[in-house]
Amino acid sequence: MENFAEEFRSRTKKLAIDVIKYCKTLPKTEEAYIIKKQLIRSATSVAANYRAVCRARSKAEFFSKLCIVVEEADETLFWIEMIIGAEIMDAKGINLLLKESEEVLKIVSKTRKTFKENRNK
Repeated sequence: MENFAEEFRSRTKKLAIDVIKYCKTLPKTEEAYIIKKQLIRSATSVAANYRAVCRARSKAEFFSKLCIVVEEADETLFWIEMIIGAEIMDAKGINLLLKESEEVLKIVSKTRKTFKENRNK
């Protein structure tokens, strides 16, 4: 389990870095600027808060931070979908970020659900 946590921590950090690098390619328009800021904030929050999940001092703190990670991962996915939907950039360049964001969200959502079910037993 500890190995998974370490690998997933690296994965969320890589996602945040990839988002930052991708955002450097966005056009210099007002709408792209607004979405870029939001996307970077949410993606880096996923990585930072997952790091906090790994350092949680109690089950309550673990669950609380995990819930934040789920919310931020969903928000990251939302902003990526906005870039695609608003045709700010060609969807080809963002498909890998979209896929990785979806996978991260699925993993943390399932983890939260499993933890909640086991906590209520």
